Amino acid sequence: MERVLSAVMIRLALLLSLLALLHPSHAAQPNVVLFLVDDMGWMDSGVYGSKYYETPNMDRFAKRAMRFTNAYSQPLCSPTRASILSGQYTARHGITTASGHQPPQPAGHVFLKKDAAANAPMLLPESKNYLEPSQITLAETLKGAGYRTAHIGKWHLGLTQPHWPEQQGFDVAFHCHPDPGPPGEYFSPYGVVAEGRPGGKVKVGAITDGPAGEYIVDRQAQEAVKFIQASKGGPFFLNLWCYGVHGPWGHKEEYTKAFASKKDPTGRQGNPIMASMLKSVDECFGRILDELDQNGLTENTIIIFTSDNGGNVHSNTIEEGKKSANEAWQKWAGLQPPTMNTPLRDGKGTLYEGGTRVPMMWSWAGKIAPGGTSETVVGPIDIYPTVIDLAGIAKPAEQVFDGVSYAKVLKGQGNLERQAYFNYHPHAGAHRAGGVWVRSGDFKLLRWFGNPGSSELYNLREDLSEANDLTAKMPEKVKELEALIDGFLKDTGATYPRPNPAYVPVAAKAPARPGKGVAADPLDGWKERGCKATPADGILTMKSTGKAGAGFLGHGMAKMQGPATVKVRVRSASGGAGKVDCFPKGAGDPEGMHSTPFEVKAGDWQELSVSIKSAGLLGTLRLYLPDSEIDVIEVAPEKGKPQKWDF
Repeated sequence: MERVLSAVMIRLALLLSLLALLHPSHAAQPNVVLFLVDDMGWMDSGVYGSKYYETPNMDRFAKRAMRFTNAYSQPLCSPTRASILSGQYTARHGITTASGHQPPQPAGHVFLKKDAAANAPMLLPESKNYLEPSQITLAETLKGAGYRTAHIGKWHLGLTQPHWPEQQGFDVAFHCHPDPGPPGEYFSPYGVVAEGRPGGKVKVGAITDGPAGEYIVDRQAQEAVKFIQASKGGPFFLNLWCYGVHGPWGHKEEYTKAFASKKDPTGRQGNPIMASMLKSVDECFGRILDELDQNGLTENTIIIFTSDNGGNVHSNTIEEGKKSANEAWQKWAGLQPPTMNTPLRDGKGTLYEGGTRVPMMWSWAGKIAPGGTSETVVGPIDIYPTVIDLAGIAKPAEQVFDGVSYAKVLKGQGNLERQAYFNYHPHAGAHRAGGVWVRSGDFKLLRWFGNPGSSELYNLREDLSEANDLTAKMPEKVKELEALIDGFLKDTGATYPRPNPAYVPVAAKAPARPGKGVAADPLDGWKERGCKATPADGILTMKSTGKAGAGFLGHGMAKMQGPATVKVRVRSASGGAGKVDCFPKGAGDPEGMHSTPFEVKAGDWQELSVSIKSAGLLGTLRLYLPDSEIDVIEVAPEKGKPQKWDF
């Protein structure tokens, strides 16, 4: 009898063990690979329509993935990355521009001040420079569910160690700081002083030098393979944020040469440097796909491919003031921008489709139908809830989510129920004080903060290029979507620009020639050359009318003596090189001319101070700037009274 009972008990135990293994909570959880490209535009791959770039691995991946045609990012990198890891809109997590390489603000910092100078029409918000440690990130949630986690590549979510990926849920981390771009250069050795970065200090982090000449994107693939091989025993999360195709345009010349003679039959794209860099990114992605295939891991791995913002259509020969980079760019690409987003409008750093619409593909063998496409509107806020939904992991109760899971869309089991999707960028861009947009169905409404009442409405199904503004024709639709934006700003606690209560409009200047009926000079003595300079609301907007960076403002300094300092308060969406030229004998006279170069960083307002060391009469000054907005110009001699222009 005892033997019979013992046998029964053994069989019962085996049955219970089998049932336990079959229970969803004990089923083999899928691995997760997130491959994020830096600055890759919506049209920058063969599968998305490029006839110039060569991306065979992205194209083959699309055959086994679901490809989204209405996927979005933020206009710049740090905000998108924070939204991926938090599941929140930028207006909620507070990282609203590409400032993740700047020093973190102290505790209690006020990100929207209640007052500003009397000549500033708006109170402008400041971006948070780090991802809050209190956020329960995607990595932390997966790690809590038994995943081994790795971050490989650009982070850009915190300069100092308390804000590094190791403190946000990653077991393995391969990164460096400061990190708006690659580690110093694209080629090893990487441990170099990075020009123009905070303090000019040597970068710190986990990245180590490889063999001389090693390409950082290739090294990322190598580190990813190493992590995959070390993680075969259980579920893993590989978060690879590729350094390509961001500046300073490091590229393999053997690839670039091959593209230099290639022509795009559509006439849209043609930059051989960008093509070379994309080829390297594609190879990195392909190496990861191959490693998963060779180890039998593809069947149970969720793979996500996307970009952090739209394609860069603004930069050309100027990159962080580096002469070598400028010369290399001119040699291969002339004055071409990195890419073209046609038919989308504009590019990186703007709220138009070219700045925010990105490639997005998902695969999971047997769960996501291969080779399909979806028009569902999705964004970085949705990646976190979708991944954990697919993996059968509960949402952390303490985390606030703006994103929603679209697992049903991926599995072909239903549609995404969401009234609207929002994009928020309150800083300088195509309009002076930034803006916000809402996408509901086919309609997209943009609201510009810098001009109260200014908005644009587009039907994206009929007008993908955003060329036909419908605000005047569809006032009821505008009213409906404006209400959605109001709700979004209130719900997220957005620190959007507000009118400055202390603002005093600049009084009209006296006529240039009293009694002659001549209107006041709107530029107050400055002359525009190669650019259009337009003053409005205390701001002078300067836009090039010819070759980028060749436009300037000129002014005669009469009897002002040097040495002197030229101070400019400026803001530029694109950034770029600038200089002050001084012609002591008169405009255009090369004899005795002094030139002082400087760099304008892309982003919010900055104070520039340029020293003119030459003694004697200053003569004529020329102020060269990239497309910018100018608040104040001041020329202050060491001896004598300064001259100041408030526009």
